[in-house]
This record gives sequence, C-alpha cells and structure tokens, in this order.
Amino acid sequence: MSRARWEFVAVLGLLCLEPVRQSSNAPYANHDWPVYGGNSENQHFSPLASINRENVSQLREAWRYDTHEEGGLETSPLIVRETLYGITPDQEVFALDAATGRQIWKFGSQLAGGQPNRGLSYWPDGAADERILVGIKNYLYALNAKTGEPIDNFGESGRIDLRKNLRGDFERQALVSTSPGAIYKDLIIVGMREPETLPAPPGDIRAYDVRTGQLRWTFHTIPHPSESGYNTWPKDAWTYSGAANNWTGMAVDPQRGIVFVPTGSAAADFYGADRVGDDLYADSLIALNAATGERIWHFQGVKHDIWDRDFPSPPTLLTIRRDGRDIDAVAQTTKAGFVYLFRRDNGEPLFPIEYRSVPPSNVPGEVPALQQPFPLKPAPFARQKLTEEMLTERTPAAHRWAVAEFRQMRSEGQFVPFSVDKWTVVFPGFDGGAEWGGSAVDPRTGVLYVNSNDLAWSGALVRNSAAAKSLGQSVYATNCSVCHGEKLAGSPPQFPSLLNISQRLKRSDVENIVTNGKGRMPGFSSLPFDHVAAVIDYVWNGGTAALGSPRESNEPSNSDDSGARPAYRFAGYKKFLDPDGYPAVQPPWGTLNAIDLSTGEYLWKIPLGEYPELAAKGLTNTGTENYGGPVVTAGGVLFIAATNFDKKLRAFDVKTGKLLWETVLPFAGNATPAVYEANGREFVVITAGGGKVPDQPSGGVYIAFSLPHAAN
Repeated sequence: MSRARWEFVAVLGLLCLEPVRQSSNAPYANHDWPVYGGNSENQHFSPLASINRENVSQLREAWRYDTHEEGGLETSPLIVRETLYGITPDQEVFALDAATGRQIWKFGSQLAGGQPNRGLSYWPDGAADERILVGIKNYLYALNAKTGEPIDNFGESGRIDLRKNLRGDFERQALVSTSPGAIYKDLIIVGMREPETLPAPPGDIRAYDVRTGQLRWTFHTIPHPSESGYNTWPKDAWTYSGAANNWTGMAVDPQRGIVFVPTGSAAADFYGADRVGDDLYADSLIALNAATGERIWHFQGVKHDIWDRDFPSPPTLLTIRRDGRDIDAVAQTTKAGFVYLFRRDNGEPLFPIEYRSVPPSNVPGEVPALQQPFPLKPAPFARQKLTEEMLTERTPAAHRWAVAEFRQMRSEGQFVPFSVDKWTVVFPGFDGGAEWGGSAVDPRTGVLYVNSNDLAWSGALVRNSAAAKSLGQSVYATNCSVCHGEKLAGSPPQFPSLLNISQRLKRSDVENIVTNGKGRMPGFSSLPFDHVAAVIDYVWNGGTAALGSPRESNEPSNSDDSGARPAYRFAGYKKFLDPDGYPAVQPPWGTLNAIDLSTGEYLWKIPLGEYPELAAKGLTNTGTENYGGPVVTAGGVLFIAATNFDKKLRAFDVKTGKLLWETVLPFAGNATPAVYEANGREFVVITAGGGKVPDQPSGGVYIAFSLPHAAN
C-alpha cells in the first residue's frame, strides 16, 4: 500500500477527500483481529473494505452464539485464522468457527466468575505453539489455542496468581484481572482492578514470560525509596497506600519497544490526607521500556486526584501531520472529556497544555494541588460546567425539580474539591466523558473517533466517626457506602440499591459477592470473616441506623475513634436524574465525535443513542449513556453499539457521521465490535449482554453480521 493517506476537509458542512500521508502503522499483515483493540497500537481499525458505505445497509445476521448465561458482557473477541476466541459472563473461555459460530472447544476454570472481562490476549510462536492468555478473577491462565487446555509448564499448572509479588500476605490482596494484558515479544504486561478504598494493593505494572509465567519486571506506580516520584508521596506511602493501577488496558509501539500505560487514582478515591502530594504515578500516562519496565517519560493528568478522574481508556497510537512532517503520536482520552496528544518517543505535548489554578479544599487534612493541566486543543468532547440554563426542559415539572436541586449544589467546573456542607457537581460525571471502550483512529487520516457520556453527577464528604452502632455499620460506612450510599439506596444502574436485598438474593450469594466481587464491584478478600458477617447482617436488615448526610456530618469525632480510618469519607455517588429517571440536564446525554488530530479540529459531533419510550413520543436524538468503543474500517464505515437503552448496533459514515444502518440486539451491546474475514467474507461481531439497566434482563450473546453471499 502506498504512503498516501487521506484527510477529510469540511466544506459547507460536507467533507471532501484529499490525499495525504498514510500512517506507518498500516497496513495490517492479515485480515484477522488478533489483539484487543485490533492491533498492538489499539487503533480499532480494520483494513477490510468489502463492507463499505455503499452496501452496509444490506448487512444481515450471519450467526449467533448464545452462552445461555446471565450477567452481561463487555468483551471484544479475538479472531485468528478463522477461529474466534471469546469468554462468557461466567468467564468460561471458548473457540468458535468464525465463519459459522460453531463451537470448537470450551474451557471452564471452575472459578465463579462475576467481574467484567473485556478480552483475551493471543501469542504465537509459529504454528507449533499458539496461546490464549486470559485473566479470570486474580489468575492469569495460558491456554493452548487449538485445544483450550491449560499449558502445564506455565506458572503453577497453567496459571499465575496475580496476588503474589505485591506486598504482605498475598491471600489478603483484593484484585481481579478485567482487561487483557499487552503482548510484547515473549512478554505479557498486565495491570489489575482493585478496591477504591483502603486497604488496597499497590498498582504495580508487571511483565511475565509468556512461555514460563516467570515474573520478568515490575514498575512501581507508588514509588519505593530512591525511585523517581518517591518525593510526591508521604515517605512511607509505598508500604500502605494502594491502587494507582492500570485497569483499562495498554497500547504497544512494537517498533520502538514502548508500552503506554494509563493509570487510575490512588486509594482512597475522594479523600487524600494520608497521601499528601501529587501522588505520581496515579492518573498518569506512563511510557515504559517494554523489555525492561524502565520509565521513558510520563504525564500526570490529575495531581493528587480526589475525584476518581482515572485515565479510563487504553491510549491510541497514530501518526499525525504537522508543519509538513509526520509525527508518531499517542492520544489519551479522559473522563473529563479531554484529549491529550504527545510525541511517542519523548512525551512532548503536540498541543499546548495550560496549568491553571484550581479551588482549595475546605476539608481539614485535605491538601489538593494548586494547579491542574488543561489541554488547549482539541476542545473538550464533553461539556465542562453545568449551569442553570443547561437544566432539563423535558417537562415543566422536571425543569422545576432540577432547578430546585441545582440551587442546593456547588457547580464551578473541573477540579472543585468536595466539601461537607454542600454537594458538588461533577460534570461530565464519574463515568466520563470517555470510558473503557476507548477510541478508534483511521491510520490513513489521523482522525480520532471517541464516544462520550455527557451526564452530571454529584458528590460530597462526611466525617468518619466511631459512633457507629454496630461493627456492621462501621464496616459498611468504610467500605460500601462509597458506592451504595449512606442509606443503601445506591445510584442505579451503576451502583445498585441494597434495600430489600434479602428478598432478592440468598445470604450465601451476598457473602460470595462481598468476598469475590461481581460486576463493577471488587471483592473484599482483605476483610476478616467477622467483618464480612457483620456487614452482611447490617445490609440484610436494611441498615439499622442512618449514617448521616453532608449537612449533619460536622459533629466532632468521638474520643474512642481508633484513628485507623480516615477522618472523612465519600458520602456516595449521586447521578443527577429527574424524578422520572432521565438525566436532569439538557441533551445530548451521549455523543460520538470525530476529531482530526493533525489540526485539533472537529469534523463532526452527533448524539449517540436514544430512549425508545422518549423517541416514541417525539424526543429523538437525545443520546444516552454508552459503554464500549467504536471500530473503523477501510470501507469508510464506523461501527458502534455501546448505548444502554436502545440496544442498537449502528454503522456511520466516517466522513460525515451520517447513520447508514442499524439493528436491534437482544441485549445492549456494551462492548467494542471486532471486524474480520473468514471463508472469503467480511464479518462484524458484537457481544450483547446488557446488565446496566435495572429491571431488564441480561445475557451473553455473540452476534456476527455480514453481507448476503451475492453482495460479497
């Protein structure tokens, strides 16, 4: 393929094709989808063009594979030489004939899966040794790609326990593997998901030998003495602080031997008196030597994060055109709706970044950073500050309610510390902006495609006190109220209500969830047995005492407070929804964006998703919450599902954002599609599982679409 690439130029609202240089990352060597995100660079791009903007409307279902399990799916499968590899909601791994959906093999680890699992890793050493590497709970398995059998000489009988080689008693470490590891030569580089309250293990980035399972290198995201960044934490933080972990995945530049690692916030998420300082390498994009784990460069997007503003998406590698030169770049999208763009080799920003003063905290013990970084270009892809003029007008009653609620909150834009006297607006909310689905890029154009949430949430702090009436109430306040709220009501659908849980689940099921986790909830294996029993008693009985509200939380701590807990804790997540359950801000509530990263300018921006019941009443194109990313093809088509409520898979024209095709899935497709060729036909496959909307069924179905035989 030539070195020409194509750049889209907007003229009178339409885009014309002009030749420009092609990325060095294309073309692909084959028509498979062998890596999570499509390739090591995480471009979400396929060079296939049999399905294109002219014929995509003819797509039909080619096959479906129903796992007959509940719980939802967030995974993107791998396809290698006409074999599709996937995972079920219960985390059984399988291989299918990619042309027909016929099962070839299935592996069950005998572990009770329940965490989201977003994909697998594939590693070949020629045709003689092909391996599927998959994280199931706290284990990393190596399976024979042809048979599904564990490879005995990998780790301990075919698996590695990722709790080991961190610190302390490994059996008390709470972590799970939710995103696939990055492959570089004979290494698999992994992160992990952890609790967002203490105790939590450190978020070490680790590389293991793909053949043996031996640990080859470790990068400490909470630096040890003598390591770079150590002075940005209290001196002993490396012995007790936790998280600053990679939970969303990575990208690899195989030519330069660099792995790009985005990290999340340090624990606890919302009060950092025990981690005063900038807290490197939390909330950072870190470029590491993939062979040794040595740091090459880093950028910290949030200093001393007290808002849970993780870097939530795997970075995307691309090549841009600047001043007549080609520059290999890495793009990082964020929950705040920012896009950061850097040179891959040295981390130089390719658009200006301005450090602005941000408000101080009025909470004793909290010391936020005085300044935070803001990219000046591209413009944010999500709204940044909620004002009264932006409140819902869906109905007069909903508007009046929203105004009354808004006037009780503090809304001043990004990086406003939470307080104990008033709820503070977080906009975009805790789930983005961007999320774990990540972005797609057309390597021929340098255009980035990113879907975004555009909803408001709010948060506040309450004072911890030893005045809890029971051990269960104390354990709940410290570990559970951050998600499920002071009064067990949660903030559905992300954080379910625990009220009347005894009528919905068996006690043994609740004990298993507390210990092992389920969905987005991590396990709390570090809790002693009596603490687990006590908190289950507390929840089982509906909470025997209210835990207070922000306006009641200024009372002094009792003198018998042990001091083991922080002085303040999060009061709970509150999504800003009107009394009917719809976002209390004006649409769009979710968007799909196309940004030319050579110029930083938007090519187009459209709402993504609808509420079917509102659309039936004429309120269309509102956008909705969406989870899962887009893919782009050489046929000029962008495929994305992601939307929570309408359960649709859609195809758009990459040049204009025009809708070309859509179909309704059996469950919401909260996942990223994959594109591949098998038996001479191009396929698009999506996993549909739902699970994010209360009172709606969930499942686990893989559905592949292709053109009718005559159209191929």
